[in-house]
Amino acid sequence: MALLVAMVLGLAVLIVETALLVGERAAAQTAADAAALASVVEPGDGRGRASEMAVANGAVLESFRQLGASVEVTVRVGRASATARAVAAPCRGERCRPYAYP
Repeated sequence: MALLVAMVLGLAVLIVETALLVGERAAAQTAADAAALASVVEPGDGRGRASEMAVANGAVLESFRQLGASVEVTVRVGRASATARAVAAPCRGERCRPYAYP
């Protein structure tokens, strides 16, 4: 009986740890996406804007690379990290109206 209780408790701990890690991974990817998008939309200091967005989403900006119009950021939330890339596309045609994108 003691062995069965120990196995059940071990399995419960494993399930909880896995769920926490999956949640951290999702939060890290969301923060990385937001930081990358914010840094290409905001003219000027893209690194500062990426860091602000990462912190606003509960993450820490680990790396920031900007090559022309493209940006790559890596953020960390707890034990999970995520990388995202974004490219600033030139505005052309009807799709480009002021305030069209939040």
